[in-house]
Amino acid sequence: MLDARQLQALAAVIEHGGFGPAAQALNLTLAAVSLRIKSLESHLGQRLLVRGKTVRATASGQALLAHVKQLQMMEADLLAGLQGGEPRGAGAAWQSLSVAINADSVAGWFLPGVAPLLQRHRLLLEILIDDQDHTHDALKSGDVIGCVTTLAQPMRGCVAEPLGVMRYRCVAAPAVVQRCRTPRGAVSPHKLLAQPAIIFNRKDALQDAFLAQHFGLKQPNYPRHFAPAVEAFETAIELGLGWGMVPEQHLARRPGLQEVLPGATVDVVLYWQHWAREPLSAQRLTQAVKAAAHSTLPPLPPA
Repeated sequence: MLDARQLQALAAVIEHGGFGPAAQALNLTLAAVSLRIKSLESHLGQRLLVRGKTVRATASGQALLAHVKQLQMMEADLLAGLQGGEPRGAGAAWQSLSVAINADSVAGWFLPGVAPLLQRHRLLLEILIDDQDHTHDALKSGDVIGCVTTLAQPMRGCVAEPLGVMRYRCVAAPAVVQRCRTPRGAVSPHKLLAQPAIIFNRKDALQDAFLAQHFGLKQPNYPRHFAPAVEAFETAIELGLGWGMVPEQHLARRPGLQEVLPGATVDVVLYWQHWAREPLSAQRLTQAVKAAAHSTLPPLPPA
């Protein structure tokens, strides 16, 4: 049987990034937190934390963190139900859920889709923003209970459910589009690569995917601006600073943008990966996420 106080200490150290902040959060001494971690590691016979300037979990520590979060959520649901009425209903305590989502989904379909659920069942979201090709790392580490990801293969202990397709188009301000064309009006890859691209962050590979898919260019060199916020990213394109990949759903609010290569798209298939064994509140979130995506995103192409 695992000791609940030791698990609580482990979760606090991982989530707060160190023994000192964990001790403060738990209102314990540093020595007490350290002793609980050492006792848990001794009981299990393996290291759970990698100690250094910043403390991080080992693979075993990550698995235990996910277990702790599941227990906390199940306990919160149980207590709310024992107090009478609908679990997570009016009068229940607020409960936090951590998820990892790509920025375009958060700004587009995700938040509008889950907002009614959060308000109805008094749920709080902690959203970790990351590129859709990397969000599953947070689920694997135990930091979140679910993620919007491009990873179709379910991770250990998880389920991957298809959400739909985020369709991106290459757009720019009219003056930039004009500079990318030949006198006959055709798009010139050479002229396009002479213009800066607006890129969300250094993990963003959509521009390279567009160039490879529609021009056959593999890892070309071109100037880049980095703007790691959706509003700033799209505003930079609108101001004529360069070209970039914008979700089709976002273009209605940016009528001044033009397609660089009309009709050319890059489709990103998205999945919702989550724990296979979910507490009630997480199950409800999963259903809301799936419903929001299916009502907004184009479906996946036939296998």
